Amino acid sequence: MDQFSYIANADTAAISDLYESYLQDPNSVDISWQNFFKGFDFHAAWSGSSNGQTNVASAPADSSMIQKEMAVISLIKAFRSRGHLMAKTNPIRERKNRQPRLDLKDYALSDADLDTKFQAGNFLGIGAVSLRTILESLNKIYAGSVGFEYAYIREPEVKEWLRAKIEKEALAFNPSIDEKKQILEKLNEAVVFENFLGTKYLGQKRFGLEGGESTIPALDAIINRSAELGVQEAMIGMAHRGRLNVLANIMHKSYDAIFDGFEGNLPDQIHGDGDVKYHLGYSSKHITPSGVEISLKLAPNPSHLEAVNPLVEGFCRARADVHYEGDYDRILPILIHGDAAVAGQGIVYEVTQMAKLKGYEVGGTIHFVINNQVGFTTDFEDARSSIYCTDVAKIIDAPVFHVNGDDPEAVVFVSKMAAEFRQQFNRDVFIDMVCYRRNGHNESDEPRFTQPTLYANITNHLNPRELYNQKLIARGDIDAKLAAEMDTEFKAELQARLDLIKQKIRPEYHPLKLDNRWAELRYAESVDFENSPKTGISKETIDKIAASLSKLPEGFTALKQIEKVLSDRKAYFDNGALNWATAEALAYGSLLVEGKSVRVSGQDVQRGTFSHRHAVLHDANTNESYISLNHIQPDQEFLQIYNSLLSEYAVLGFEFGYALAHPDALVIWEAQFGDFANGAQTMIDQFISSQESKWGTMNGLVMQLPHGYEGQGPEHSNARPERFLQLAAEENIMVTNLTTPANIFHALRRQLAWNFRKPLVTMSPKSLFRHPKVMSPISEFIDGSFQEVYGDNFVDAKKVKKVLLCTGKVYFDLLERQEKENRTDVAIVRVEQLHPFPATKVQAELDKYPKAKVLWVQEEPENMGYWSFVIREFGWKPFDSLVARKKSASPATGFLKVHNIEQAELVDRAFA
Repeated sequence: MDQFSYIANADTAAISDLYESYLQDPNSVDISWQNFFKGFDFHAAWSGSSNGQTNVASAPADSSMIQKEMAVISLIKAFRSRGHLMAKTNPIRERKNRQPRLDLKDYALSDADLDTKFQAGNFLGIGAVSLRTILESLNKIYAGSVGFEYAYIREPEVKEWLRAKIEKEALAFNPSIDEKKQILEKLNEAVVFENFLGTKYLGQKRFGLEGGESTIPALDAIINRSAELGVQEAMIGMAHRGRLNVLANIMHKSYDAIFDGFEGNLPDQIHGDGDVKYHLGYSSKHITPSGVEISLKLAPNPSHLEAVNPLVEGFCRARADVHYEGDYDRILPILIHGDAAVAGQGIVYEVTQMAKLKGYEVGGTIHFVINNQVGFTTDFEDARSSIYCTDVAKIIDAPVFHVNGDDPEAVVFVSKMAAEFRQQFNRDVFIDMVCYRRNGHNESDEPRFTQPTLYANITNHLNPRELYNQKLIARGDIDAKLAAEMDTEFKAELQARLDLIKQKIRPEYHPLKLDNRWAELRYAESVDFENSPKTGISKETIDKIAASLSKLPEGFTALKQIEKVLSDRKAYFDNGALNWATAEALAYGSLLVEGKSVRVSGQDVQRGTFSHRHAVLHDANTNESYISLNHIQPDQEFLQIYNSLLSEYAVLGFEFGYALAHPDALVIWEAQFGDFANGAQTMIDQFISSQESKWGTMNGLVMQLPHGYEGQGPEHSNARPERFLQLAAEENIMVTNLTTPANIFHALRRQLAWNFRKPLVTMSPKSLFRHPKVMSPISEFIDGSFQEVYGDNFVDAKKVKKVLLCTGKVYFDLLERQEKENRTDVAIVRVEQLHPFPATKVQAELDKYPKAKVLWVQEEPENMGYWSFVIREFGWKPFDSLVARKKSASPATGFLKVHNIEQAELVDRAFA
């Protein structure tokens, strides 16, 4: 609400004070009041004296007129706020009565006032006109084919921009003949494409756009207008509804390539198992009617609705950071939603909350909702509690334009306006296109089972192209011949492309192309994992990074604890051995000085959940932040490290998208505790583990998941490694459980040293951050590489009767017993990389002890952890038995005493 809305009930004393302020300084009052006072001399009309003092009692008739003027102003304000509730946005049925209270009687007005001229018309920018004209204008602007929701926005300049745009341009909007032809052409393409597929491939699933065909001219308008305003690249995320139509008529994917998919042909160059045709991504160049070029990308996605949203946002953020120098005006995310999904999927809320956060902002997203008023078989009344499916927009003060999908000119108007708003304010905007779904959820589904009355209305309802065509002909904008020619020519083109496919003339396969840098990389082969590449760095580089990590800028006041952290860092380097946190920082710094980007995000990552990282320091007096790793040398990249919002699903998806756009960046998502990663299971299953096989895309994202049994209970012990290992196949992901600082250093550097990219999932430490034996000599950072397996240097190989094969933190529990009891007859072999499983190197270690029994030891329950995976990859034969906690429904006990007993018994059994 604006600053003067409190006088909307016609408080004449307040109006008098406001008028006096206006006389002294016109700019001291709202622009609407300035216009009002210019057209209506309050002072002369209802002041009874020459000194400008109000005298309401002396002029009762004039005061009554003022009351009516104010009533009209209240009516105008009410239309701005609630007109959308009565807008004619539904093309197939009457809207519910949402009680907008916009009748004349609600404002002490009546039909008798309709022909009275009111200065309040200045509030609409139409001057002093009759109430009838004001009402006609209000109904056309706010209660026509578009319902504008923006009154809740709190920034006056944003609301004023919208108000001026809406009230000036909505009344005057009349596309040129060329623009009308463009709208008709895109509608024609959308309608004919669906009809053609429905005829030629009867019964095949395509999740058609019938009923929502105005989506195509809408996207065309968004893209064209955005390009004219400086956008050079747009990334679209959407589900399956209408995807093939978007691929064909927005993304310019060839029709023959789409028909080829319907024919069931396999692409010649496909990598992996592939995916259904309505999940695939694509990239292309588009030339606008005004001759501006823009790059378009459509992100591949699974059937999980809205899951692609954070990926698109992260992708666009990376492109802005790397290719557009942080200029968000040059890259645009577009998210296409369904009405049931945008209201029902929690990921939408999570991503929306990212919109204004420093670590995740992208300069605004255009959200386009294909609102077909039903989710699969569920009526909208059962799908949400809110009036609108787009009410999530209000949490970030994003405007919403509800529009009738059967009025393509109105759809194009709000689409252009959305593009202009986004470029003007770099913030989100929502378009809610109310339409319908002519068929069921898919083309073989029968919607009348669950919505018989709705589909009785839909059956004989003309599609948007026919309605628009009739409208254009009736207005004399075009003749019937032009529309018929468009129809005939497009059908002929589609048939010609289909004939080629029928003749077995195969189209060239074009996978999603993301960036030229990706073309320089290749897919991995099994041989790549036999030995890791050299990833050491020079002593000179280590010294430079060490200096930056142990000093503060002049005038920076650190807490005593931080002074101790810096002192310890210096001591580690001086003494020639590094702990885990310092080794991790060294990995980041080494990449930064090589000109590679490093981005870390997650809950509390700047300090670290376990107060180990301290990547961002804060001045004790001013709270000013300082990132040590950004001050190594002048020509370096900068560490981007952001504490995330309290989300796993959206943040992991965002970082996956960032890594997808930037193959030369080390991108890390760290869970607060590894247990919480299951809040992002959709991203893990549908993207991280399967994206290369489904879509042929690579990704080097790192997931750091704190894991280890230390008596902290069921939700702070287990990152569920068994789930990642169950997903592991065909060298799709790297899964590690590391025990040395040198290995985390090399594992992180290895991500960018390879000439391919793989996601890395690492079970990261908790208590091991401060374990005195978790140290690595600096020599291992200079000459070393990642070690898939560590053997045992403590034992006498000739005496060994038992080999304990293990991974991760349990090693140190076993080591403590081995050293305490001087058990030189029991060897401990650590498997640092679980997938791809280093079978040859494990066997080489076991061969050192040919007569020894082999046990697999894990602190996780038998039905969790690594055991099932290890015997699948390495076989049963090498093992004599398993040492683990008993099979359990819960990952860990909630009682520290019980934990200690279990852990001791586990170690006892291993050494028995």
